[in-house]
Amino acid sequence: MKHSPSDKKTPASGQIVKLTATDGHSFGAWEAGSAESPLALIVVQEIFGLTDHIRNVCNDFAAEGFHVIAPAVFDRAKADVVLPYSQADMTEGLELRSQIPSDKTLADIAACAKALRDAGHRKVGIIGFCWGGLLAWLTATQTHDVDAAVSWYGGSIGNHVDTAPHCPVELHFGGEDSSIHHTEIQKIRDARPEIEEYVYDDAGHGFGCPERPSFNRDARDLAWSRSVAFLKTHLA
Repeated sequence: MKHSPSDKKTPASGQIVKLTATDGHSFGAWEAGSAESPLALIVVQEIFGLTDHIRNVCNDFAAEGFHVIAPAVFDRAKADVVLPYSQADMTEGLELRSQIPSDKTLADIAACAKALRDAGHRKVGIIGFCWGGLLAWLTATQTHDVDAAVSWYGGSIGNHVDTAPHCPVELHFGGEDSSIHHTEIQKIRDARPEIEEYVYDDAGHGFGCPERPSFNRDARDLAWSRSVAFLKTHLA
């Protein structure tokens, strides 16, 4: 049976677990699904933290048959950060992000991949949203920790296209995204024509989040079905 992503605001299942990166940093993560699930996936947050929306995304993937872990990547700057979807809180999120070197965040993602492999999964995928979309791309290009990667409205990917991904990648952008210009999307397409790239004409930044004014259900549902199919193809 096909599963539709949730529009609810409160996650119904899942739990917070603690993981430790190779440098000794301990951080929280949301886990959904079980090791008995046939597929494994890392979900990486937006600039607002490990919100109910991101937890719901994890739970929706669990319903699709994935064992999911989402790291609280802000924990390196400040523990347990969850910000409302507002411009002021976005500014706070950007400030927290500026305090965390990307290699440290990638170390947290690597710890999630190790936890999933230690649970018995041979392959691990990653999907990220907004900031997490960029982190998914960096994980695919700078590490060998994942076997497939998906990015939704990941900003600044165009600044990191010199290195080819080590695994299959799928990218999703909003055609009306004021923070990711069409020239950047074209730059990615020109540099990496082998990458699956989708642009949703009437969608803005954050089109996949029901809690944001830019939410576009049609674009979200299509991107969701494409993402699930892509991940299942490359992780099965």
